[in-house]
Amino acid sequence: MGRADDDAGGSAGRLGQRLRRWVLAVAAVAALCGMWEGYKVLGEATDGTVLGWDLPARYDDLSMPHLTDVVARFSEPTNRGTTESVGVSVLKGAWYTLQLAGLGLAVGIAVGLGLAVLMQRFRVAERGLLPYVILSQTVPFAALAPLVAGWSGRFDVLGYEWEQWMSVSFIASYLAFFPIAVGALKGLQSPSPATIELMSSYAAPARATLFKVRFPSAVPYLIPALRLAFASAIVGSIVAEISVGRRGGLGRLILEYSQQASSDPPKVYTAMLGAALLGLVVAGVVNLVELWVLRNRPLGDVR
Repeated sequence: MGRADDDAGGSAGRLGQRLRRWVLAVAAVAALCGMWEGYKVLGEATDGTVLGWDLPARYDDLSMPHLTDVVARFSEPTNRGTTESVGVSVLKGAWYTLQLAGLGLAVGIAVGLGLAVLMQRFRVAERGLLPYVILSQTVPFAALAPLVAGWSGRFDVLGYEWEQWMSVSFIASYLAFFPIAVGALKGLQSPSPATIELMSSYAAPARATLFKVRFPSAVPYLIPALRLAFASAIVGSIVAEISVGRRGGLGRLILEYSQQASSDPPKVYTAMLGAALLGLVVAGVVNLVELWVLRNRPLGDVR
């Protein structure tokens, strides 16, 4: 009964932590909205000058439309003569981007975990590979995206011609594998020497130690790494869609809507808001995974 009560109390306490985080997140969004509208009111009331200082950003409706206008634009048609609303277009774009980012994330997780296991198992591999893993993230993203975009139609992968969407997923996986590799390596190295010696005294093979000791110990490290990797994959997919010129996702939608900024300012922000909401949805999914995976762990294990 005592252990069951402790587990139930730990789960309830962890759920309470998540709820408090969500409440704070909602409060932060509300404060941001209030600052947006307050800045417009301040600019209009002072004619852009406060205590002799000019406001740093424009406050007119062309540069900063009212949030109510942005929200209302979701229910209006995308263009004249079309029946599809902006909200539907943004949802379709978000779903397409999520699929490409999810594929890239899966590849990034596989590569990151593989490298982490290899570096943990062999010290020479860690000394030889870890500097290059870190160095890979110093390559400017603006230089990488056009290079990968040029791969389309130039070679085959397992009998399949390389297509534009593969370039987008590749860039997403490139950004996602790094936090997974570093977080997993830190987690796999986290068990105490006494625990490893105990497994050795039982003559446990390296595979048993890996799956029964090291991986369970790495879970609290992997959750934050997964959160960062998913966010990186989403951002990478959106930027890659713009660089590659791939239609169907939020990246291309942001580019197309930006071209109408002078005639339809709220429309520009609908795609940006869709990207932000996609990030929040992804963060919520990772939080649910964290809540389920760490449901039986003490609260102190949550990082």
